[in-house]
Amino acid sequence: MLDERLEAEIVVTGDEITSGQILDTNSQWLSQRLEELGVHVRYHTAVGDDIETIAGVIRQAVGRSDIVVVTGGLGPTPADVTREAIAQAVGRKLVLNEEALESIRQLFARRQRPMPPRNEKQAMLPEGARPIANLNGTAPGIDLEVDRADGKKCRLFALPGVPAEMREMWTHQVVGRLRQAGVGTRMILRRRLHAFGAGESQIVAMLPGLIKAAEGPQVGITAHEGTITLRIAVEGPTLEACQAAAEPIVQQIRQKLGHLVFGEEDEGLEHAVIQLLRQRRQNLAVVEWGTEGLVNRFLASVPEGAGFYLGGLVVADPSGLKQALNLPEQLLQQHGLRSAAVAEVMARRLSELFQTDWALAVPCFPPFDPQAEKPELAALALAHPGGAKSRTLPYAAHPAMLKVLFAKHALNFLRLELLGAGS
Repeated sequence: MLDERLEAEIVVTGDEITSGQILDTNSQWLSQRLEELGVHVRYHTAVGDDIETIAGVIRQAVGRSDIVVVTGGLGPTPADVTREAIAQAVGRKLVLNEEALESIRQLFARRQRPMPPRNEKQAMLPEGARPIANLNGTAPGIDLEVDRADGKKCRLFALPGVPAEMREMWTHQVVGRLRQAGVGTRMILRRRLHAFGAGESQIVAMLPGLIKAAEGPQVGITAHEGTITLRIAVEGPTLEACQAAAEPIVQQIRQKLGHLVFGEEDEGLEHAVIQLLRQRRQNLAVVEWGTEGLVNRFLASVPEGAGFYLGGLVVADPSGLKQALNLPEQLLQQHGLRSAAVAEVMARRLSELFQTDWALAVPCFPPFDPQAEKPELAALALAHPGGAKSRTLPYAAHPAMLKVLFAKHALNFLRLELLGAGS
C-alpha cells in the first residue's frame, strides 16, 4: 500500500443515522485520524440497514478508494447486516473465524454470562479476512484486502458503530496494521486563521490567487456567523516540513488582511480580547440589553480572563437599565433607548460601578424588519481611560444570527480599540 497519495472513504451504516435520530460522529473522528496518517478522505457515506444497499455502497467505495472504513452493523441482531453486505460486495463467502469466536466466548466468560447462540454470527467473516479484536464488546472487526479491477488493492476495515469501541480498536490495532502496510510516511497539516470585519467575497478579493491554488498549500475559506475562517492544508514527509511550508502562507494572509485576522485554530474574538487586556494589564466590564448576555458569556468562557474580565450586567427593560446604572429619565426620553448617546452613558456608568479601565455597552436593538428598504442602526459604546466612544451598525442579517453577530461586532469593536486600530 506504499503510495505518496492515498485516498480513503468512510461508510457508516444504520437506520438511526440516515433517519437523523443519531448524529454521525464516527466519520468526523475517523477523518481526523486518517489525516494524521497522511491519508486524504474523499467521501463520507451514510446508508441504512439494507444488505443490497450497503453492498452497493461498499462495492463503489472499494472500486475508487485505497482505504475504506465501515462502521456499524456488526452486532448479533437480524438488523446487523454489514458483514453479509461486505461479503456480497467483494464476492466472498462468510466463514466462521475461530479466533473471532474465541474472543467473543472469552468476553462472555469475563462477564460471567453464557454466550447466546446468536452471537456466533459475529464470528462469521468474509473469506480471507482477519479479525480485529474488540476487548470491550462482542463485535470483532474485519480487516480485508480486496483486489480491484484496476490492478490496485483496497484495504477495507469494518468496525463497530459504538464510538468508544470503534475508537479503541482503531487506535490500538488498525493504526498499527496501516503503518505496517506503509501508511503514515506522509503527513497532512491543517491550520486555521480567523478573521472578522469583512465579508467572504471581500476577503477572497484581498487574497488573489491564494484561495484553492492549483499547486502548493491549499487554502479554503468558510463563513460562520460573521467569522471568516481560512483553512490551510499542507502535505509533506514530516511535521516540520509541513510547518515550514505552511508558515509563509500564514504570514502572507496576516500581512494582506491585517487587523481583520484575530486568531488561529479554536480562538474566538473573546480570546483575542482577553489576551489584549492581559498584555495591557487592564480590566473590563460589560453591560448588555440587545445581545441578552451573549458577550458576557463569551468572555466568561475564557479561563485566562480571571482578573481582567470582571463581569457585567444584563438588562431586559428600561426600568432595569435605570435601576442598575442610575440613568436619568430625561436622557432616555431625549435620545431614546437605542441611541449611541445612551450607550455611551451606559458604558461610563458601568465603568464607574465596576471601577474598570474599559466598559462595553450594548443597548436595546431596534425591531428587526426584513421588509425595510433600509435597515435601522444598532449602537455600541466603549468607555475607556480617555473617555467614551460609540459606533453604529446596520441592524441587518439573518434573524437566527442577529444577536450572535452583534455580540461579535461588540467584541471586535473592543478588540480594535485595544489594538489602537479603531476607526
